[in-house]
Amino acid sequence: MAFKAMTDAFGLASRYPDEHNNTLIDKLAKINAVNRDQILLGDGSSEILKLCAETFTGKERGKLVAADPTFEAILEQARVNDAEVVKVPLTRTFSHDLPKMLAAARQGLIYVCNPNNPTASITPKDELREFITKTPRETTILVDEAYYHYADSPDYDSAIPLVKENPNLIVARTFSKIYGMAGLRCGYCVAQKETIERMRPHQMWDSVNILALTAASASLDDPAQVPNGHRLNSEAKTFVTGELDTMGYKSIPSQANFIMFDCKRPVVPLIQALKQRNVQVGRLFPALPNYMRLTIGKKSEMESFLAAFREIAT
Repeated sequence: MAFKAMTDAFGLASRYPDEHNNTLIDKLAKINAVNRDQILLGDGSSEILKLCAETFTGKERGKLVAADPTFEAILEQARVNDAEVVKVPLTRTFSHDLPKMLAAARQGLIYVCNPNNPTASITPKDELREFITKTPRETTILVDEAYYHYADSPDYDSAIPLVKENPNLIVARTFSKIYGMAGLRCGYCVAQKETIERMRPHQMWDSVNILALTAASASLDDPAQVPNGHRLNSEAKTFVTGELDTMGYKSIPSQANFIMFDCKRPVVPLIQALKQRNVQVGRLFPALPNYMRLTIGKKSEMESFLAAFREIAT
């Protein structure tokens, strides 16, 4: 449905995307049970992260507090903004150490990626709710839910319903993952109107192109997209984690479309050896130097990975 919508939109490429912006915003507001003025679209959720760094961090605004390891883009954007960046190690269960993150914050921004990238682990919903409630209003919280659609743990829930009572909360989502639109770039965030209005001046006008907007809108109308994506990911993930487990390699329990597993040795030589065999895996995350981040693809792709990994791991 998304591909057809893009094809049909080729003839509209000469027009600005205002109308299609509005259509997508209306659909997202309805799905998330919020007002349309609580939605801000972005060029992928990456733009939302960049806007948050620019709006809420800096020498005058405050530091960025984030987990270690986590998705690095917002850390770099905060540094460009001359903000101090504080990295707080994950707990032994690979969840965010929320008490330590809160203790480190002074105004500024706390970034919580949940499920977390690169560990595919979650921070339990009750802990996150308590943390959001306790955080002073002058400190902004960004919860990145890029992998929300893959999480099926009873300990996980979206933070979007908490926006209503918490003006300092922003929740980011993307069409890059389960909707398969990583190359098109479309994302959004949910926050209170006043928070959105603080972010908007930092954003380029019409940053989401018309093909991405039409594809995203069509995807929301496709009832099979999310359950099919979840099922296919789950099947391939179960297969590859089972094979790795049989080989003696343990994975962090995954609530995303990738896994992170302990290679029991420095991972960089393994990454390089796989690349020589035309298999591309995730980059090194220095906080977990022996762990490999592996995206879940089609089962045939996972079989190719396993064949190459068996060659280099023996």
